[in-house]
Amino acid sequence: MKKTILITLAIFLFLASSSLPAQEASRPSMREEVVTLNYIHTSDIQGILMPFLSREGRINWSPNQAILSIKDYPENVEKILAFIKKIDVKPVDLAFTIQLILASASEDVKTDESLAGDPILKELKSFLRYKNFTLLDTSLIRAVDRQRSQVTLGTKETEFILNLEPAYVLEEKGELLRVNVELVQRAGLIKAEGGADRVYQKTLIGSDLYLKPGEKTVVGVSKMDGGDKGLILIISGKVVK
Repeated sequence: MKKTILITLAIFLFLASSSLPAQEASRPSMREEVVTLNYIHTSDIQGILMPFLSREGRINWSPNQAILSIKDYPENVEKILAFIKKIDVKPVDLAFTIQLILASASEDVKTDESLAGDPILKELKSFLRYKNFTLLDTSLIRAVDRQRSQVTLGTKETEFILNLEPAYVLEEKGELLRVNVELVQRAGLIKAEGGADRVYQKTLIGSDLYLKPGEKTVVGVSKMDGGDKGLILIISGKVVK
């Protein structure tokens, strides 16, 4: 009886030991790749790539945020490389035309000839008390997808700063521009004892909006001088091919 048990145990151990090399041989070897990023930084995609890894997989990031090394099973490495190829692309170049318009409820102010036939201003007249419009400033801003741009508008006496951060969105129905816009006014200086004076800025208009390329729209309206006057910010954008 004891001999039978020993023989059975020996056979079991033999079969178990002989199956290990077959299992190991069936498992694919690890693959290692070094990737140089062209348009994005490793810090932008660290969290996104981790779900692609197996338990044994590793991604090492370079200090200069441009190179990463990937080590994992071939199938996972292929998925990571395909994903990087999809997102590491040249940012879309964009251009925006900005109009800063002074609106007045007074009949004494005449509308600029260049604005007289503007359909957007005609529409604003129907539900705002402003009757006449003059162009304070206009500017063309070249921008890059998901990067912040800034331009100064107005005059030295009345200076405005426009901050603009666009994002290019490609949907099934076509192209869209998602734009974060902020218009601030340099309202004066704040005197600081024992330190440098600070410029006081007042936010007049802030908005997140979607534009179709070529579309012109009102970003916002800000009252001035007790409500008799107001600032109107109008924007249009396009993709630079």
